[in-house]
Amino acid sequence: MKTAIALRHLHFEGVGTLDTVLSDQGYALHYLDPAIDDIDGIQDADLLIVLGGPIGAYDEQIYPFLKDELAVVRQRLDAGKPLLGICLGAQLIARALGAKVYPLGVKEIGFSPVTLTTDGQESVLAALGEAPVLHWHGDQFDIPTGGVHLASTPIGANQAFSLGSNVLGLQFHLEADVSKLEQWLIGHANELSQADIAPCKLREDAERLGERLTIAARTVLVEWLNNLEN
Repeated sequence: MKTAIALRHLHFEGVGTLDTVLSDQGYALHYLDPAIDDIDGIQDADLLIVLGGPIGAYDEQIYPFLKDELAVVRQRLDAGKPLLGICLGAQLIARALGAKVYPLGVKEIGFSPVTLTTDGQESVLAALGEAPVLHWHGDQFDIPTGGVHLASTPIGANQAFSLGSNVLGLQFHLEADVSKLEQWLIGHANELSQADIAPCKLREDAERLGERLTIAARTVLVEWLNNLEN
């Protein structure tokens, strides 16, 4: 089997609904925690996924492990191997490519669709259509040099970018498994309270919109994996 390694910063923010796609596509998935695990030897993996987390991609002075994680991302980019970044993961890819990551000034949290750019409409994200995705961030990346801007929202202009066929950065949570949203609501309770966002609204939206997100997410990942250059 092919190997997929996911760098997971919170135990409940895994690959979510994308796990079955990876399995169906012949990938054996392994998780590593970059804060405590040795991540130096992961470049042989067929696919690297860098997941989300509640810290900033620019916080390496506070969280020194981010230096090593950024180095691993840079090595992956230099090697041209498949790399998927989600939320913090996309921000780390952007930083590794020399782009800025900075506070958005507001929390973008909730279920809503993204607006695809012209390039986005011709990309693997076209399968999203108007399906809602889960937004959960307070930072934003600039589109790195050489990257293709794929999606935006009224709050966050830069929601997705690609770099060739093998690199995809998503600010939003395409992977969210709404059946496990309660873990997010508990784990991020303080953030929700500070942003004055009611968990009951997120819960209701997840129940109403989750199936559309799951279908769209799996379609996007299948398209992306099928277009990888090895």
